[in-house]
Amino acid sequence: MSKMTLVFTLLFGMVAELGAAPQGSKPSLDYQFFKSKVQPIFLKKREGRARCISCHVTPTGPVFRLQKLQPGETTWNEEQSRKNYEAVTTAIAFPGNAKSPLLIHPLAEEAGGDLFHSGGKQFPSKEDAEWQTLRAWVMGQTSSTSAQAGTR
Repeated sequence: MSKMTLVFTLLFGMVAELGAAPQGSKPSLDYQFFKSKVQPIFLKKREGRARCISCHVTPTGPVFRLQKLQPGETTWNEEQSRKNYEAVTTAIAFPGNAKSPLLIHPLAEEAGGDLFHSGGKQFPSKEDAEWQTLRAWVMGQTSSTSAQAGTR
């Protein structure tokens, strides 16, 4: 593990402790919700910002590493998606963590994000639909609860 990775891991661990979930109320992370709703966020190009996959890709990605797409591919296969899921779950510290680095790091500082993100602040506010999707997953929303909410 490089020194920089160790520093980021320790810092993210401290941030995670600030948002610790109460005992007995820890949700789990739904793979299908991740694959269908969260993972596409990492591929989206936002004006004036790098795509998440531009920096968070194997082998050069910091903190969490997404799988590299093969030339001509526009999304990940099942094996790559599983590896992405495992990698991204390490960046949230634990399910239900509202102070998760995955939520705070790419969020604009004036909206409650941290000071710096080398890929730019991807989300200008907590009202951003994609930020809301990330938060829903981190807080334990599943494909089935998402489908139920859509039918009401």
